Amino acid sequence: MTIASDVVNANNGGHPLKRRPSLVGGFGTRAIHVGSDAHADTGAVIPPISLSTTYKQDGVGNHKGFEYSRSGNPNRDALETTLASLESGGSYALAFSSGSATTATIVQSVGPNAHIVSVNDVYGGTFRYFRRVASETQGLETTFIDMENFDDQVILSSFRSDTKLIWIESPTNPTLRLVDIRRVVSLAHSHPSRPLVVVDNTFLSPFYQSPLLLGADIVVHSLTKYINGHSDVVMGAAIVPSHHAPLAEKLRFLQNAHGAVPSAYDCWLAQRGAKTLHLRMKAHGINALRVARALQASPYTEEVIYPGLSTHPRHDVAYRSLSPHAKKFVDTLRSAVGADGNSLESEGGFPYGGMVSFRIRGGASEAKKFLTSTQLFTLAESLGGVESLAELPAEMTHGSIPEAERALLGIGNNLIRLSVGVEEVDDLVRDVEQALQIAVGDAQVNGPHHALEL
Repeated sequence: MTIASDVVNANNGGHPLKRRPSLVGGFGTRAIHVGSDAHADTGAVIPPISLSTTYKQDGVGNHKGFEYSRSGNPNRDALETTLASLESGGSYALAFSSGSATTATIVQSVGPNAHIVSVNDVYGGTFRYFRRVASETQGLETTFIDMENFDDQVILSSFRSDTKLIWIESPTNPTLRLVDIRRVVSLAHSHPSRPLVVVDNTFLSPFYQSPLLLGADIVVHSLTKYINGHSDVVMGAAIVPSHHAPLAEKLRFLQNAHGAVPSAYDCWLAQRGAKTLHLRMKAHGINALRVARALQASPYTEEVIYPGLSTHPRHDVAYRSLSPHAKKFVDTLRSAVGADGNSLESEGGFPYGGMVSFRIRGGASEAKKFLTSTQLFTLAESLGGVESLAELPAEMTHGSIPEAERALLGIGNNLIRLSVGVEEVDDLVRDVEQALQIAVGDAQVNGPHHALEL
């Protein structure tokens, strides 16, 4: 294994902007080792938490790389080193105090009176920032389009001379639409305005998808979700490739200026979580595929949305979007034969992250009954933790989107979003089935239901 790095001097408040080390090794190896060198003074294998807000200078301006924690902190530096290594194609990473702060900083970097093109089915907080904040404070305009189904000409026609950003989520939140990232990048980079392509990779994490390898200019994450993975940190991150050093420098300057920085402890926690990302994402994906199949087989659902299912209309796009390491994992699973004599290939589908959405038969009443009847799936917002969560997007995460626009996006009162955790999958399937029986089955036949035995 080899490590290479260089340093770009940035006028960002004192902390140098580093091109992060790239370690030649597998994804899991990088997750565990990059950014986690043993402590030079004590030999501690796990980096200590540095809570100091200020750092001694041996002479004016002569310090050891840190002077004030808003500008830089050893734990933040270590986490950013890990993130740049995990997001294949990344060289510069910036950790923020939240995913929303990451979004705000990137949008601020384009300046005033610009134009953004965004996928229409975007996270509610991002929609709110574009429509309610950037429009009022920067004079920005946003055009929301269906990047999944629109042809090239329609997408190109949405670009303007002042278009500065193309904002992609794939899969989208919560209807799991898939955008062909490479295609949109090609269209964006062919346009005279040369807008930057930003991909929110939160739903798949760096394990299942590598947008920078597909040509994206910036990848963003809510570290709160899969990368931290334990529902105990609120953080965000932006990662850019080596040829965007000036962009990384600009983002770092803005971050330092408005102070959207995470705490040392949160950085330490997120780096701890990232060490098991490859293990958790494999388990999330395998469990989600099983849960999706169970939902699909139930008479109490109208539609199941999981791009890993072979019946999903964009199943081929999902497979093409897999990162090299995820494709290797999927291909190995597809060729393996289980104790029942069946392979993943014969059963159809493959793991594609831990998010599953479905439409329950009925409406809001049945959906809410399901959500209060599960015993392992906790009714709560957020996603990506080791525990399974369930929510009603129309009234929770996407409640800020006007009802008429939600209807156009298919975010109805019977759409339920699941974040499938890493519990024993048989227990998760039983939990979903018994909750569906209570919510829909008992209402139809007024029969008995059986509680999940724990």
